[in-house]
Amino acid sequence: MSFTIVFLLIPPLRRLAFRIDFVDKPKVDNERKIHREPIPLTAGLAIFAGFVITYLCFVRDDWKQSAAILAGSLLILVIGMVDDWYKTHGKELAAWPKLIVQLSAAVIVYSSGVVFYGFNNPFTGSDVILPVWLQFFLTVMWIFGVTTVINFTDGMDGLAGGLSAISAVTLFVVALAKAQSDSAMLAIILVGAALAYLKYNKPPAKVFMGDAGATLFGFLLGVIALDGAFKGATVLALLVPILALGVPIFDNLFVVFKRMMNGKPIYQADASQAHYRLLRSGLNPKQVVLFLCLINTCFSLTSIILLLLTV
Repeated sequence: MSFTIVFLLIPPLRRLAFRIDFVDKPKVDNERKIHREPIPLTAGLAIFAGFVITYLCFVRDDWKQSAAILAGSLLILVIGMVDDWYKTHGKELAAWPKLIVQLSAAVIVYSSGVVFYGFNNPFTGSDVILPVWLQFFLTVMWIFGVTTVINFTDGMDGLAGGLSAISAVTLFVVALAKAQSDSAMLAIILVGAALAYLKYNKPPAKVFMGDAGATLFGFLLGVIALDGAFKGATVLALLVPILALGVPIFDNLFVVFKRMMNGKPIYQADASQAHYRLLRSGLNPKQVVLFLCLINTCFSLTSIILLLLTV
């Protein structure tokens, strides 16, 4: 259902984007703008609609958690759309509004009970429950961090969508292995939405999801990991969701560290991500996307092996 909704909504939203000039315009002197024609930025709306409708039809979760996930997703979408609108008019939205809204969405999810409580000690078999302040900090930072790294990865046709699909498939397998039906349903809904988006975003892209779609994917992947892979995990199994999101996390940790070392704001966009570095090394865009998706698949398979060792 999520695949069908997203697949059917993208074409009319694409036409609407051209009518209202909601398009990403190419810039010859900008290394990050490698497309040469205006590309609509409305796929995020289709992804949100596909997720919400399918979620409401099939997920029978606690109403408080459902409301929190949907409210947080809406906040992420809205601030992302505002950011994209600014960019279509040659402006940049300040980092503070985005930071506040994204953190607020994470806090809403935390308040509903989707929390990283702690982990299981494999040596004693007992649960290690963290202090409440640390639970709050780790939960909010995880959701915010994954939201950010997926957005940072969205710089090339098919890349962010492909990495999100691979990560969502991995979290789906993890949830099935741990008999977590709601997390599995969330993950497979996201897989469907990502695959439908990729039908239009594969090189050469007909549509972009913009910051709205990329941050939405990141937010939901972060929530799924908390509600599934992190729940009741042993110390070793804590690596499972981190490896499932391996390429976005490790690449952007490097990028953030490099920006801090150079005295640049973390949110200041540049061309320091792995996909831009690989482009400069001589690979073409399709080769870059396939290479990074292959690496993320290897990370994901490793995470599943770790899970099997600890189940």
